[in-house]
Amino acid sequence: MTSTRSPLAPETFPALPDIAGVTRRVARAQYKNWDRCDLTYVELAPGTTVAGVFTRNVCCSSEVELGREQVKGGVGRALIVNAGNSNAFTGYRGREAVEQIMAQVADHLGCAQSEVFVSSTGVIGVPLPKDKARDGVAAALTAQPCSWEAAAETICTTDTFAKGSAASAIVGDRTVQVAGIVKGSGMIAPDMATMLGYIFTDAAVAPALLQEMLSEATGGSFNSITVDSDTSTSDTVLLFATGRAGNVPLTTRDDPGADALYAAIRAVSLDLAQQVVRDGEGASKFIEIQVSGAVSDHSAKRVALAIANSPLVKTAIAGEDANWGRVVMAVGKAGEPADRDKLAIRFGDHWVAKDGLPVDGYDEAPVAAHLKGLEIRVGADLGLGEGHATVWTCDLTHGYISINADYRS
Repeated sequence: MTSTRSPLAPETFPALPDIAGVTRRVARAQYKNWDRCDLTYVELAPGTTVAGVFTRNVCCSSEVELGREQVKGGVGRALIVNAGNSNAFTGYRGREAVEQIMAQVADHLGCAQSEVFVSSTGVIGVPLPKDKARDGVAAALTAQPCSWEAAAETICTTDTFAKGSAASAIVGDRTVQVAGIVKGSGMIAPDMATMLGYIFTDAAVAPALLQEMLSEATGGSFNSITVDSDTSTSDTVLLFATGRAGNVPLTTRDDPGADALYAAIRAVSLDLAQQVVRDGEGASKFIEIQVSGAVSDHSAKRVALAIANSPLVKTAIAGEDANWGRVVMAVGKAGEPADRDKLAIRFGDHWVAKDGLPVDGYDEAPVAAHLKGLEIRVGADLGLGEGHATVWTCDLTHGYISINADYRS
C-alpha cells in the first residue's frame, strides 16, 4: 500500500461487524522486498457455502482457473490471499505453488483441497516461490486473529487505503450481517469482477442462490467501474455464507428475507466497487457517468463505458475543462446506435448541448464550478429509447503514469 492517501478516500476504515464463523489472520510471506504483512488467511466454519465470479481475461492465473472449478462444489473452508505476486503467466510452476498452498491448508483443517480458495495479486510473470509460500502459510495458520482493517491492508498493492464495507438484513426472525473487503487501484476494467474482493455473511444460503445473488450484484457494481480499461488476469470476487446466524436456510428468491439479503450484498458490492474507483491510481476526481435514452440498457452501458474509458474525457476532467465535444466523440465511437441530432450532454445538472447543438445561452461558469469539485457527474441522453446505465470511473492524471512507469521497481 502506498503512503500518499487518495484525496477521494474516506476519512477512516469503516467499523465492520464480526461475522460468526469467519476468523481472519495475517502473516509475512515476503513475496516482495518489503517490510509488511502480505498474506491474509480467512478460516471459515464447516458448512460454509461459497459463490464466485472471475475474470474473463484468457491469460488468467492458476488461482482463477482452479477457483472457477471449486465454486461449482459450493463449499468453502478457507481463503488465502497474497499480495506482491499475481502468479499469473507462470505455467506449471504457478499451478504447483497454488496446489501446495491448498494442500497445506486442507491438511491443517482436515478438509478437502477443493474447499481452500487461493488468490494472488501483484507482478505478472513471476512464479510464486514455493518456499516462501510454505513458510508464509504456516505462519498465518497459527497467527492471532486480526481485524478486518488488517486483513484488508495486507492484500493491498498500489492501493492508498484499505477498503471495507458492511450492511445488515432481516432474514426470517434473524438479523444477518454482511461484510466485505476489496483491493484494487489499477488494472481496473472488470469483466466479471474487480481485482480481488471478498464478501462474508452469517446467513444460511444454498450455493445456487448465493451464486445467483453474487452474479446479479456484480453487474451493477464491480462490472460497472473502470479506472484504466484494463481487465486483470486475477479478477476474483468470492461470497461466503457461514450459516451461523441460525436463519432457516434460503434456497430461492421467494423465501422470506431473500430480497433483503440480496439488497445488503448489492449495497456492500457497490460501496466496495466505488471505493476502488476512488483509489484509482493517480486519481483526483470521482466520476459518475449516466447514459439514458439508449435503445437498451446493454447499449447504454456500452456507451457509458466508452465515455468512462476515454483518455480524452478523463484528462479533460482532470484539467477541469468542460470539453463536452470529447463526450460526443466517445458516444459516437461506442459502436452503439446514436444520432448526433438527438444527443444531449450535461455536466452536473447543467445541460451544455441538446439536439446536436450547444444550448442557447450556454454559460460555462456553473459547469466550470462543478468540475472543480472532487465528485463529477456527466450525463448523455441519446434520445432513442428507454435504455439507461450508470458507471463510475476516475480522472487520468500524471500520477497514473508515474505509478505504472515504476511499478516493477
